[in-house]
Formats: sequence, C-alpha cells, structure tokens
Amino acid sequence: MGIEHGYSSGELPLYYEWHGESQGTQPPLLLLHGGGSTIDSNWGRFIPALETSRRILAVELQGHGHTGSGERSASFEASADGVAALLRELSVEPLDVLGFSNGGQVGLQMAIRHPQAVRRLVVASTPFRRDGMVDGFWDGLAASSYADMPQPYREADFKAGGDPAHAERMFHLDRELMLTGFTDFPDALVASITAPTLVMAGDQDVIRVDHALRLASLIPQARLLIVPANHGDYLGELAATVDAGPLRRTLAFIVDFLT
Repeated sequence: MGIEHGYSSGELPLYYEWHGESQGTQPPLLLLHGGGSTIDSNWGRFIPALETSRRILAVELQGHGHTGSGERSASFEASADGVAALLRELSVEPLDVLGFSNGGQVGLQMAIRHPQAVRRLVVASTPFRRDGMVDGFWDGLAASSYADMPQPYREADFKAGGDPAHAERMFHLDRELMLTGFTDFPDALVASITAPTLVMAGDQDVIRVDHALRLASLIPQARLLIVPANHGDYLGELAATVDAGPLRRTLAFIVDFLT
C-alpha cells in the first residue's frame, strides 16, 4: 500500500501520513516525533519494521517537516489538542499512541486532556519534570544556536518542506518550547492518566533513569522498560544511529505491550 497523506483542518493544519495495513480489530498506532524531527528522521526505520502488521498514523507537529510554524508559540497542550482534533476528523479514536521525547509530552497531554482518544500509551525518553534531564542539558540548550543543530535534522526538514529557512524556525520554536514553555507536570495530573502506559528510556539517555521510574510510578496502569541505548537509537531514529540492533531488540517489547 502506498503512503496516504494529507493535512488537518483548523488554524494550524497538521501534516499526516498513513502507513501499513489494518490487522483485524487492532486500532491504528499514532506516532508523535521528537523535537527537531520529521516523520522520516524519527520513524524512517521504525515504520518499515512494523507496517506489515499494523496500521500507522504519523503526524508532523507545529513547525516540523511539512507542517507550518504558525503564528503562536508552541505548547504541548496545544499540540495535543491539535492532534486530538485530527483524530476526530479522521474518525480513528481511540487508538494507541507512541510519543518520543517532546512527542511523548504531547502524548501525555493527550492522555490527560483527551482520554477518550488514547487506548494505550507508550512514552519514550519523555521528561515530565525539568529535573529529569541529565546534568548540563539545560545550560547546553540555553547556550545553543541553530549552528549546533545536527545536519541530519536540517536535511530531513528540507527534504520534507523544501524551505531552507523552515529548519531554522523549527529550531527556535523547539528551543523556546523547552526553555520557557516546559513546566513541571503536577504529580496529580500525571496520576489522572487512565490509559495503560509503557514508560521507556535508554540507560544512556538524556532522561535520567530514576526520572523514568518516577513517571511510571505515578501513572496507575504503567510499566517501565529501560533498554541498553541512548536517546533515540532504540526507536531507529536516523540521527541517533546507523545500527538497526537497538530497534530490533526493543520493537518486540513495544508490540507485546500494545497487543
């Protein structure tokens, strides 16, 4: 089956793609990429590994890939609302959600704000408190410039949108989102999530392992998986690794949880 794609309606149209085949009554799997990423750069290895057995919906969030930057500042809450509106347009809720890094924060907000849309949730390398990042992360981000953005992310964004300035706008959008738009999730808010949840992180991630443990302990129906990996390679992110081994070893755990 070829790729089906389109845009949501509304103030900020979100680009989306359909991949794979439906299998029985199993709902689709929604993929939410991390900061600086596109569908291809985040999920370019993951989708082919799963699309023969699962219907997949992948979305590009505000300012990423094919999706425009819009006029408003980015927020995880607004992104969750926009994706939930897309799901209603497509009449595909509830479905399973897999969010990586910033996409995991959008997934958490979806489960909190739109619980009817989320059957099962996987949050991978996802901070929910600012103290969950490894030492030096925040200082490094504050001191960063567009020149520090890895070339694979720039190339992937240009490939998607064809606008060389789009990637720079994306960098500043994501940088400000993390530096000024990210506040700690209250414990009670996290504890309100009703969807069965798998919390994942790498043992050499930018997210602390004890932070992932804390997130899993707060969500009533959560499991925790720590894999021998860094930030993104266990999902096959193109900028994180050229080795397919981490994805191959991790995929079975994700599939088992979702089924």
